[in-house]
Amino acid sequence: MSGNFGPGLHVAIGERVDRSAYDRYVGLWSRLFVPDVLAAAEVSAAHRILDVATGPGEAAAIALSKIGPSGLVVGVDISVAMLHAANSRFADQRFRPVAADGQALPFADGTFDSVICQLGLMFFPDPARGLEEFRRVLRPRHRAAVCVISVRERAPMWGVLADTLSQYLPDQRDVLHLSFALADAGRLEQLMAAAGFREISVKADTRASSFESFDDYWAPIEDGAGSLPQAYRVLPEPSRRAVRAEVQARLAEFESGGRLVMSVEMLIGAGRA
Repeated sequence: MSGNFGPGLHVAIGERVDRSAYDRYVGLWSRLFVPDVLAAAEVSAAHRILDVATGPGEAAAIALSKIGPSGLVVGVDISVAMLHAANSRFADQRFRPVAADGQALPFADGTFDSVICQLGLMFFPDPARGLEEFRRVLRPRHRAAVCVISVRERAPMWGVLADTLSQYLPDQRDVLHLSFALADAGRLEQLMAAAGFREISVKADTRASSFESFDDYWAPIEDGAGSLPQAYRVLPEPSRRAVRAEVQARLAEFESGGRLVMSVEMLIGAGRA
């Protein structure tokens, strides 16, 4: 298997981020939940916000609109390519990129007014350690919020692809399903409590969106704009054709008037330091 494929890897090693393709694969859905994440983290004007696993800055973009000219968003990501994409997007705004592991944050205790993590925690090798770090760098009595994908059946745009790819990459099944690793609300609550958070809430939220056609849905997958698309790209051409055909057949139930209409459920967990 290519070394370019790995859990949570949304861009091939050594390549630049295709922000347009990423937006159509993840951003389209991610931004639907960001306002609720920011509300759960009690983000307000003049806040210093830490955005862990910032990626190309989808959550940071909305956070910047909330904090005003005296606030600051620090975007942390382990991928330098993602940070370059985010930083170019916010060249004239109060955004600071930092290359770091979310499980070992390079900040002093109590540095931030809010901590958010949008669709990143489920890819951490040790989510518990990540949550401990989120709490450590959070000011006392302030809040952190995370958003993770629910079970694969409630996220068909990714769940069907993960299941299909697992037939061709059976030894990578666990990795291919990491997107859904924190789909248990009870477990997420327990992890937050063990990290020292209090006043914890975990709620399920559902949003819908659509694609003009199956081809519109599939285009960013061909471009490799996500960890599952990266896995797809390591397959030989005949297998890629077979994967595409099977995914199209399984998503046919979501077609309406030529469009592909789907919904996704995510869990938003929040707690106070």
